[in-house]
Amino acid sequence: MKPYVITNGVIYTETGVLDRGHIFINEGKITQIESGAYQGDLPTLDAQGQHVLPGFIDIHMHGGYGEDAMDASAQGLNHLATSLLSEGTTSFLATTMTQSDENIIRALETIAKYQAEQDHTEEAEIAGVHLEGPFISEHKVGAQNPAYVQRPTVEKIKQYQAAANHLIKVMTFAPEVEGADETLRQLHDEIIFSIGHTVATYEEVNRAVEQGAQHITHLYNAATPFAHREPGVIGAAWHDQRLNTEIIVDGIHSHPTAVAIAYHQKSNQHFYLITDAMRAKGMPDGHYDLGGQDVVVQGAEARLANGALAGSILKMNEGLRNLMSYTGDDLESLWRVTSLNQAQALDIDDAKGSIATGKDADLVIVDDEITVKTTIKNGTIHAFENKQ
Repeated sequence: MKPYVITNGVIYTETGVLDRGHIFINEGKITQIESGAYQGDLPTLDAQGQHVLPGFIDIHMHGGYGEDAMDASAQGLNHLATSLLSEGTTSFLATTMTQSDENIIRALETIAKYQAEQDHTEEAEIAGVHLEGPFISEHKVGAQNPAYVQRPTVEKIKQYQAAANHLIKVMTFAPEVEGADETLRQLHDEIIFSIGHTVATYEEVNRAVEQGAQHITHLYNAATPFAHREPGVIGAAWHDQRLNTEIIVDGIHSHPTAVAIAYHQKSNQHFYLITDAMRAKGMPDGHYDLGGQDVVVQGAEARLANGALAGSILKMNEGLRNLMSYTGDDLESLWRVTSLNQAQALDIDDAKGSIATGKDADLVIVDDEITVKTTIKNGTIHAFENKQ
């Protein structure tokens, strides 16, 4: 790959915004960032005054474009990872569901094998696995299958981790269930324990944090609500900055004002924009499968037959657009909730998550409406001029 320069872009970095700056790309890496117009002989990619952001990192995403991580299909993972570039996602955690041991292990083995063989220039990179269940509360299953809910044990989690070739980075769990304390104490240095699908009290959440829990899965959904005498999971998440917090910013899973409240409570440093997308993302309305359960997709909503929300069909760029609208904040503050926070949590921020010299050239160029125009993956340019 020959070196080239991205010119004429509004570049968002950890130290500030460069208006009409330029970025040197060589061998898949960012080699230099400068303000002002480029004066040189290298080939250029004109950003046309648009916004140059770090590639999005989606840490909770089951599937999309007709595919699901639980399908245990290498071909499906390839199609999914390739399609994600169109929404600016350059890295993601393949997210599993509460299913049988056999199905979970098959999915984990497939993800691990595929991840080891990926082409990091032509598709979004699998940065690990988010194990969402089966170690959740049967009282807050949401769209998970209650028939397969289990109690956590160190041995079972190690079995899953071995199948995944140690790619499990985040695990959603209910801290109040039997076995949760022991697994959290023994494994919290290896896995990010994320509180979700839970009926935990405020006190139980606090105890879990003291033992090493760091994260809240899709805030407001499938958890104990806030009340003035029992703050619940929501109150604990708002109050404790040791808890980094995911939110599905589609305006359906949570009211826009609730999203804004969470953002202002957590700040742009403890907030993760996620999609929690299922296979119907990028697909027409109709019937789809999620964890062996039938899902009806109509408009912007995906629901089980009982009316429960079944993940989303949200794209990352759409979530960022919504977040700007809901909070009134701008890209200078909000860019990091799509990339840097996630990279820091996953301990990959030496290579990803922000625009800095020496990091991977994983970038996305969007217009003022946050429509993806170009995604750059390890220096390779993917144009989406006609995508909305």
